[in-house]
Amino acid sequence: MDGGAYPRLSGHDLAMAVHRRLCPVFGCPIRYFNRLNPMEELVSSYLNHRTKNRDARHAFDTLRAALPTWEAVRDAPVEAVERLIARCTWPEAKAPGLQKLLTAVEARSGSFDLGFLADMPVPDARAWLEDLPGVGPKTSAATLSFSTLRLPALPVDSHHHRVAQRIGLIPPKMGVGPSHAVLEGFVPDDWDAQQVYDHHQVFMRLGQKTCHWRNPACEGCPLLDLCPTGQGRMGETAMPLFEHRAGG
Repeated sequence: MDGGAYPRLSGHDLAMAVHRRLCPVFGCPIRYFNRLNPMEELVSSYLNHRTKNRDARHAFDTLRAALPTWEAVRDAPVEAVERLIARCTWPEAKAPGLQKLLTAVEARSGSFDLGFLADMPVPDARAWLEDLPGVGPKTSAATLSFSTLRLPALPVDSHHHRVAQRIGLIPPKMGVGPSHAVLEGFVPDDWDAQQVYDHHQVFMRLGQKTCHWRNPACEGCPLLDLCPTGQGRMGETAMPLFEHRAGG
C-alpha cells in the first residue's frame, strides 16, 4: 500500500501523541520518587550509571551512613569508598571517579551546595554540570529534574531510549547520550518541570512494563498503532505515521 495514504507526523507531534496516550495509563501527574538535594542527586545519579536502581540506592545509602559529609567521602581512602559502593557496577572506577567529581564541585562552586543551579537557565545549568568529570547528559538532567530543584530537564534512561527508538523518534543506532538533545527538541518550551518529568516517566515505565529489551509485550502495548517495530513483530504492515525530524 502506498505510504502516502497515511498521515505523517513530525517528531514533535509523535512525541506529543505518545505523551497523551500514556499519561492516562500511568496516572499523570506522577509523584516525584525522592527528595534528594541536588548534590545528593548528583552523586546518586553518578552511582546509578549502568546499575540497577536498588543496587545504586543501597550503595548511596551505605556510603552516606558511613561517610555522612561530602568532605569525608572526598578524603576517605579510595579503597574504603570502593567497598562502600560495592553493589554498583565498576566500583573500582566509580570510587576514584566520585572523589574526583567531589573535588571538582568544591573547586568550582566553593562548597557542596548546588542550590545556585536553580537560578540558571536549564541549558546553562546542564552545561555547568556536564563540565564536571564523569557527568554526562543523563546525570545532569537527573540532577536538575529529580532533585529538590525540580527543573524542567529531560533525562533519558535505557528504557526511555529503547521506546523512543522502537517508535522511530530517534534513529536505531543513536546512543543514549546524543538522544537527549533530539528528544528534548520535541518537548514544548512552555512545559513546566512536572510535565517534563511525566514525559520521561511514561516512556520509562512503558519500557519497564511492556516494551522490554527482550520479548516486548507488543500485543498489549497502548502504542502499537504508532509503532512500526511492534507492528512488524505482530506481522502487521508498519504504517509510516511519522517522519524523523529533530526538533520538528
